[in-house]
Amino acid sequence: MELELRGITKRYGLLAANDGISLSVAPGQVHALLGENGAGKTTLMNVLYGLTQPDEGDILIDGKPAKFGSPKDAIEAGIGMVHQHFMLVPVFTVAENVTLGIEGGLGASSPRGIRSRAGLLDRRKARRDVADLSHRYGLDVDPDALVGELPVGIQQRVEIVKALVRQANVLILDEPTAVLTPAETEELFRIIRQLTGAGTSVIFISHKLREVQAIADTITVLRRGKVVGQRTPPVTEEDLANLMVGRDVQLRVSKQPARPGEVVLDVADLTVGDSGGLPVNGLSFEVRAGEILGIAGVQGNGQTELCEALMGLRPTVGGSVTVNGRDLSRASPHARLRAGVAYVPEDRREDGLVGPFSVAENLILDMYDRPPYSSGINLNLPAIRANATERIEEFDIRTGSPGTAAGTLSGGNQQKVILAREVGREHKVLIASQPTRGLDVGSIEFVHRRIIEQRDHGVAVVIVSSELDEIYALADRIAVIYEGKITGFRDPDVPAGELGRLMAGGADSSGVPGATVEADGALRVDGADAAHDGDGAPAHAPQEEA
Repeated sequence: MELELRGITKRYGLLAANDGISLSVAPGQVHALLGENGAGKTTLMNVLYGLTQPDEGDILIDGKPAKFGSPKDAIEAGIGMVHQHFMLVPVFTVAENVTLGIEGGLGASSPRGIRSRAGLLDRRKARRDVADLSHRYGLDVDPDALVGELPVGIQQRVEIVKALVRQANVLILDEPTAVLTPAETEELFRIIRQLTGAGTSVIFISHKLREVQAIADTITVLRRGKVVGQRTPPVTEEDLANLMVGRDVQLRVSKQPARPGEVVLDVADLTVGDSGGLPVNGLSFEVRAGEILGIAGVQGNGQTELCEALMGLRPTVGGSVTVNGRDLSRASPHARLRAGVAYVPEDRREDGLVGPFSVAENLILDMYDRPPYSSGINLNLPAIRANATERIEEFDIRTGSPGTAAGTLSGGNQQKVILAREVGREHKVLIASQPTRGLDVGSIEFVHRRIIEQRDHGVAVVIVSSELDEIYALADRIAVIYEGKITGFRDPDVPAGELGRLMAGGADSSGVPGATVEADGALRVDGADAAHDGDGAPAHAPQEEA
C-alpha cells in the first residue's frame, strides 16, 4: 500500500503543531520520523490514525484521497498504530486484548470476526489467530497469558499482533524503544525487518539517532512542526542532530575530572523484600560530595526498588541509609527531602508530576508548605508564579504559560519541570533514575549538563540508567547491579565487554576466590583488604578521586 501525506496542518490556538507536512511511505519500507520532543511527530500520526482531524492537507492511499473521522476508519483502510503508552487491559489475556472491539469483524473490507454462529465469543478462534500471527512473524506471544503479568517488551508485541489481526498494511510505531532494554530493541528490529520483508510498511517515530540509522530506509526530520530535511542512510549522527535541534549539539557531554570530597551518601547492606523475594539484597555503596556514581544494569534487576527504598517510598527489611552522618533508614519521604535528598523518579508521568496540576504548582510540590510559597494554610500565589517564571526561563521549559497543565507538556519538558523543582532547593544528594528515558538529543544534552553542574557544585549524585552510553558519559565511578546485588565497581574507562559481563551476572574479574566488592570499591577477601587486577596481581588502593 502506497501512503502519502500532503500539506498536513494542525493548529491548537496559535500553535501550529503540524505546519504543511508532506511525506510518502512506500510498501515494505521503514520510514523514520525523527524530531525532538514537541516537534509534532505524534500529532502527525494521530492525524493519520484518525485520532484528530487536520485543519488543512490530504491523506492519499494508493493515490486516492482518504478521510479518517476515527481510528476505525484508519484501521479499515489498513493502518495500525502501536502507541508509546500501550492501550492494553492488564486483567485480560493476550487473545482477549487482541480481539477487543472486533468481535464481530471490522466491516466488509475486513471480515475477521471471532463470534460463532450462535453469537457467542469464539475464544478458540481468537487464540488460534493470535498463535498463527505470532508464529508467522516470530513474535513468541502466548495467547492465554495475562497482559498485566508480561514484561513490557512482550506487551509491545501484543500491540503489534493487535494491528496485524486488523490486517494493517502500514504500521505506526510511536517511540517503540522508549521502554525497551537493548536486547528487546534488537528483537523488535528483527520483527520489523520480518514485517517489511512481507510487504508491511512501518512508520518508526523516534528521537534515538543510532536506532533510526540502524533500521530506517528513509528518515524525515521534523522541527517545530515542519519538515526540515529528509535523508537516506548512511548519514552521520551529527547531521541528524543538527537537523533536529537547529544548532550544533554535543552528543557527549564535556566535563572536568571530579574532585570528590567527604562521603555524603552511605548505603550499607540495604535489603528490600517483596512477594517475589529480595529485589535488593544486601547492597552497599558510598557516594562522595562532588562525584557521580553511575549504577548500570539491565532493567528489572532491582534498580526501581533501590531508588524507591533510598527515598523511603518502599520499606526495607535490613541495612541503613545515611546522609552526612544522619541515619535516614526509617525516615519518611518528606523527612528525606528535608534532609537534602533530591529525587528524579524513573516514571515522570506517574511519580514525578501531577498531570492536571499546572507547571507552577508542580514546581513547588515538595516546597509548597514552606516560605515564601505559603504562610500558615494560605498559598502565596504571586511567589509561586514568580518562581515558575524564573524556572521556566532558566530550564528552557517550553510551555504556553506557568498555568499550563504539566501533563500536556512533551516528555522532555516534563523532565525539565522535575529537574528544575528538585535542584531548585537546597540539597546534598541527587538521585536520578533513568533521567533521559524517552528524551531527544537536545533535551538529553540539557539534562546531562545540569547533572554535571550539580556534581561540580559539590552534590553527591547517583545516576541509575539502563543506557550504557549515559553511564559512560556521566559517571565518575560505575557500580553494576544484577539481581539486587552490586557485582562490581569500575572506573568509567572500563571496556564495554567487561561491563556487559558484569551486567549479565558474571563474577568480578579480581581472580581472587571468595572476594567481595565493598561500598568504596575496595576488594575484600575473608575480612582483609586487597586490590587486584584481572590477573590477581596487586593493582591499586580504593580511589579517593576519579
